[in-house]
Formats: sequence, C-alpha cells, structure tokens
Amino acid sequence: MEGTTGSLDLGAVIVGVDGSEPARRAALWAAAEAARRDSPLHIVHAADTDRRAPYLSVESIEHVRNAGHELLQDTAVAIRDQYPGVHITTELSGSSAVPSLHRNAGLRGTVVVGNRGLGGFESLMLGSVGLKVAAGATTPVIVVRGVETGGEAGGVVLAAVRDEHDGECARYAAREAELRQASLRLLHVWNVLESAGLAVTMLDNVEGIAGEQVHQLTAVADGIRDEFPVVTVQADAEGSLTVAGVLVEASHHANLLVMGGRRSPGYIGRTLGRTTHSLLHHAHCPVQLIPRHGPGHGSES
Repeated sequence: MEGTTGSLDLGAVIVGVDGSEPARRAALWAAAEAARRDSPLHIVHAADTDRRAPYLSVESIEHVRNAGHELLQDTAVAIRDQYPGVHITTELSGSSAVPSLHRNAGLRGTVVVGNRGLGGFESLMLGSVGLKVAAGATTPVIVVRGVETGGEAGGVVLAAVRDEHDGECARYAAREAELRQASLRLLHVWNVLESAGLAVTMLDNVEGIAGEQVHQLTAVADGIRDEFPVVTVQADAEGSLTVAGVLVEASHHANLLVMGGRRSPGYIGRTLGRTTHSLLHHAHCPVQLIPRHGPGHGSES
C-alpha cells in the first residue's frame, strides 16, 4: 500500500511440515504470508534421524530421508502452483522439529506451524510440537487455526493489548493489517475481579479502573495511527470475568489474532501464559504470538 510510514520488517517465513493435513494447510498459509511480505519461504521437515540413528538400520534411515525429501518436493510444487512468485527453499533436518524451526528462524524469522501434527490423539487441539515451538519462541510464531487459506485481502486483524508495553505487539498487528489491506482492531480485555479484588465491595472502583485501562489502550492506538496512517484502527476495551473467553469470541470475526507472549519462566514456558495458551487451543483464526520483551514481560497472560 502506498503512503505508509510503517517500517517494521516482519522477516522471512519458516514453516514446518510433517505430512499431516494441518501442516499442509499451514504451508499454504505461510506461502500466502511470504507473498504478502515479499519474503522468502523456507520449508522444513525434521526427520530426527540424528537422535534415532543408533537404533535404526542404514536402510531405515535412508527410507526416512527419502520420504522427507519427497514430502518437501511435493509441498514446494503445491505452493508454486498457487504462489509462483514466492522464492522457496527446503531443508531436511536431521534434528527434531522444535530446535530445527527455532534455528531456522534466527533473529527475525517468523515460524508457522499447523494446529496439530501426525502424533498424539485426534482430540488434542494443539499438537506438542506446535505448543513447544510457541512456548520457547524468541521470534514470532503463527499457529494456523480456522479455515482461512491466508491469501485473501481485506478483513480484520485483531490485536490483544494488555497494557502500554504491548506497543510492539500492536505494531506487528498493524503491519499485518497494512499488508492485507485490512482494518486493525485493538482489543483490551481486563478481568473485573482481578483488577478490583475478590471482595464484592471493591467493585465500586470498577469505573476508575476501567478509565485507566482505556487510557493505556488509547496511548497504544494513538501511536499506531501515527506510524500507520493508512490503516483503519478501532480500539475497544472490555471488562469481563474471562479474558480468554472474550478474545476467543472476537476471533470469530478476525483473519488473524496477534498477541504478545510472556518472557518470564513459569507456567508452560517462557512465552506462554494462561491466556496465550487458551487462545492457541481455541481461537477461530490463525494466532500470531509475539515474544514480549522489556518492562511488563512477566505478565500472566
């Protein structure tokens, strides 16, 4: 889009494939994202042969490698058919999936994974690889959920904003909206009981607390409007008893949900807290998790 001052470089796109249908959809979504960014797409299949080599025959290792190369080639061909302008590279990694994807992301790359892989029970909402990739992320991770293929223009990018420290997360969301020619909705959801205290008498302070929440959201929204003047920005604040529930419902009407991840030890990982974990399992659209750095990074969300 012309006339923008947004300068955030979203980096290259790295996608993991394992032969599953969710991974195939993730690869096509990643290709659409790479096309929007005018960035290369790197397709990785982790064969995990280094760890398994002592327990497998030479013939078995060769079979695994051949199957991996075939999967990568088939995936690349399918992507070129739909996105011929995307520069594609492939890699058969001898390591396991999580370190392979993190290594390929480097300092700025975005990792894309499907919401479920070949392993585990069909009822699991997010596979263990996707969960571990997100939990240990130091660069953005996108978990592809919902039915969107990723190539459509327009729509809505939803950004979950907790406080003024989520400005970087909002910038990523604004850049995604800019590339999609979409509008941006900044949504701050604050837990009424957590903010006012558990005592019912404390609820008299709700109006004052709500005003402070809106003030922080407005500051983030104003900064985004200044940096991305061509993006239509809507800022909403809502009090609720469940932050994740409101965001899950809002994801029904979004093409992408962008949210910041915690960077302190504990709960599930350095990047996942309770709310981010819930959204990765239940959102109705792809979720982009931005590792949170600096002040406020120890938030529980």
